[in-house]
Amino acid sequence: MLKPISTSKAPAAVGPYSQGMQAGSFIYVSGQLPINPSNGELIKEDIKLATKQSLENAKAILEEAGASLNDVVKVTVFLADMRQFADMNSVYAEYFTDHKPARAAFEVANLPLYADVEIEMIAYK
Repeated sequence: MLKPISTSKAPAAVGPYSQGMQAGSFIYVSGQLPINPSNGELIKEDIKLATKQSLENAKAILEEAGASLNDVVKVTVFLADMRQFADMNSVYAEYFTDHKPARAAFEVANLPLYADVEIEMIAYK
């Protein structure tokens, strides 16, 4: 069973993809940029606020699918500048306290809309 996931509590997809997709018990959350869904503004030049917004967007998609951050098994964090890793990580640690999914984080040459961070997740419900 494949089921697209869509919520107004996260930014709309800006291309031919879904905010998330449920495949059986797995939930795949598309990469979330730090876009405020209420006004469409991209958060730039403050990696802590940007990370928080990306995580809130992903969390909203999980919740729409009936899941939570406690169901996440894998996270991938894409950074425009690896020197911002410590600040990103400090915010990330506020969202994943006791439950710590597997994670990869790496610097990329560029992100859509020239964002500072993008976060994708896989959950199992």
